[in-house]
Amino acid sequence: MLMIDYDLHCHSTVSDGLLSPTELVARAAERGVKILALTDHDDVDGLEEAAQASAACGISFINGVEISVTWRGFTLHVVGLRIDPYYPPLVEGLRGIRSGRRHRAELMAESLARCGIGGVLEGAYRYAKNPEMIGRTHFARYLVDAGHCKDVGSVFKRYLVKGKPGYVPHQWAELQDAVDWIKGAGGVTVLAHPGRYTAGRKAMGRPTMHELLEEFTAMGGKAIEVVTGSHTPPQYAEFARYATEFGLLSSCGSDYHGPGESYRDLGRLPDLPLECKPIWSAWE
Repeated sequence: MLMIDYDLHCHSTVSDGLLSPTELVARAAERGVKILALTDHDDVDGLEEAAQASAACGISFINGVEISVTWRGFTLHVVGLRIDPYYPPLVEGLRGIRSGRRHRAELMAESLARCGIGGVLEGAYRYAKNPEMIGRTHFARYLVDAGHCKDVGSVFKRYLVKGKPGYVPHQWAELQDAVDWIKGAGGVTVLAHPGRYTAGRKAMGRPTMHELLEEFTAMGGKAIEVVTGSHTPPQYAEFARYATEFGLLSSCGSDYHGPGESYRDLGRLPDLPLECKPIWSAWE
């Protein structure tokens, strides 16, 4: 299988990654990445630092973001690539998403306290380099280090998914708003890791995926992640078929969060299936 040197989805300490933007770029360079996009959740504050570090390393850098969306009870993620991070509606939209995170975190901590686990909110904030971006991953890291579970994945399964004591439902951005913010910022809109979407324990089935992609493309969505860290090789083929069916460009990215917590390390991703039209084919 061929390997490509684009990585168009990764995270830094500005959201829920373990590495600073500079450290992330250095690791990408070590692993042969030539074109990198930083796509932190709901925040663009790391882009300037990452761009400077990329220039020093000889990496071509792309401004990105990953926006949290609620759609029919599913939490989706929409990546924007080649955005203007200063576009006012995008800035305001992301600020609005972040403002709800503190309240959700408080409710999560209260829920965990009721089942006998106290001090979680303060503990989680120790792992959030950017307090505005407090989220489930920071709770999970604290609970691992406090000895409640062996690893982050176990915390999610035991405490932080629907039906478990630390889960709190949350209303994120509307899909149309996320698409409009990215389009208005001059960016390309990408549906991230479509193979991961579930509502509770129920996976998104084929009919619902069709409806999502129909709405996404009608709104102006342009691409779908085909090769991404959490997808299996059969899913590469599955979502390549969806890309062809809906006339979408195909994107790729590791979705790297840090050592020991990621499906895949930065860079050296398998090539897109041959029938895919790569997202970069539309770029100058």
